[in-house]
Amino acid sequence: MDLIELSLLLFAVSLLAGVLGSLLGLGGGFVIVPVLSLALHLDIRLAIGTSIVAVAATSSAGAARNVGESITNLRVATFLAMATTIGAVTGALLSGVVDPRVLFTLFGLVLAFSGLQMLRSRGAAQNPSVGPDLAHVSAMRAKEPVLGDGSAKRKDRIAGRLALDSAYYDEAEEAQVPYVVANTGLGLGLMYLAGTVSGLLGIGSGVLKVPAMDIAMHIPMKVSTATSNLLIGLTAAASAVVYFARGDIDPLIAGPVAIGVLLGATQGSKLLRAIRADRLRVLFVVALMIVAVQMLWKGIS
Repeated sequence: MDLIELSLLLFAVSLLAGVLGSLLGLGGGFVIVPVLSLALHLDIRLAIGTSIVAVAATSSAGAARNVGESITNLRVATFLAMATTIGAVTGALLSGVVDPRVLFTLFGLVLAFSGLQMLRSRGAAQNPSVGPDLAHVSAMRAKEPVLGDGSAKRKDRIAGRLALDSAYYDEAEEAQVPYVVANTGLGLGLMYLAGTVSGLLGIGSGVLKVPAMDIAMHIPMKVSTATSNLLIGLTAAASAVVYFARGDIDPLIAGPVAIGVLLGATQGSKLLRAIRADRLRVLFVVALMIVAVQMLWKGIS
């Protein structure tokens, strides 16, 4: 296979990865790394480095849109960027000394965990007795910035000093939604862990960043998602420097992959309104589990 054929193949695969990642909120890295390592037999470190470049490109594009719509909390992003970038560098450095079989095993476990989480969220959406409560946990929590007696709710000391509390306009509810940030110390710890996983495995790790902000720090889901998108780009950029310096990023491979994922993510966001996400979710979870088994098998064999 010559260079042109390889570039076209990488572009096509990355285009599909970008569409799926955008539709399901997982990011293209969940597709790129298994395809490059299992199907094209590239070294997994090279596959991870390539994925990180693609993650940085797609996250930056999405983050710019969210910042323009004033959903992203830039103060929270700046505060948490310290932990997630240090974690990303830690993960990238670890990837250079960790046995490739361990990387395959870890990636397989993360894929399996993500697939189970997707199935659980689908079940919650189909259960009317559970779904609405879960769907509105963040919104209800965000609307309670004061106590019942009208006094100000006790802020996290760091959040208070850095003025992390904010509000955003929710188009669905047609209202301004205020929220109070809490548990900043726990949030920093979780962000460091998420950054380490991202740098080690070449994924956006939004599956860790969003719950860290939504559940631990009491930031509404929409704001958590938008802020996570910005942090994912910063995390990927930090770890990409280490991978590039170590020679684990080949521009001839990373270029077509980054362009394909970026274009695919753009198209995926447009398709999201028209496609039945439940059917797509089931198909993707099946594929995700198959790939997870393959990655795990390669890791332990």
